[in-house]
Amino acid sequence: MNVLIVESQTELGHLWRRHLERQGASVTLVPSQDTAIGALYERNFDIIVLDLVLEDGSALAVADFASYRAPDARVIFVTNTTFFSDGSIFAHSPNACAFVQSSSPPEDLAAMVEHYGAH
Repeated sequence: MNVLIVESQTELGHLWRRHLERQGASVTLVPSQDTAIGALYERNFDIIVLDLVLEDGSALAVADFASYRAPDARVIFVTNTTFFSDGSIFAHSPNACAFVQSSSPPEDLAAMVEHYGAH
């Protein structure tokens, strides 16, 4: 399974990456909108773990581009805010499959990636 993680916080991104690689996933970790779009040009991804609040760029722009470039890729949005906590992210991003707090245990996120990324 090919996974793209878009996370500005380096330590958090590496933590998620290690958990996913232990499950056998091939993981690309990028910190911004521009690098995420570049990765989507270079590879096909089964699932994208996308921080809703990026330091550089827009998560919704990444999700929108992914829906065009990789229409089968699903997006798990993660956040440390209450923004979109009403579930409206699913109305804004048709490829969204989950919305979780970035403080969730990494093994829970890895289980969600495995579940939603399996074809």
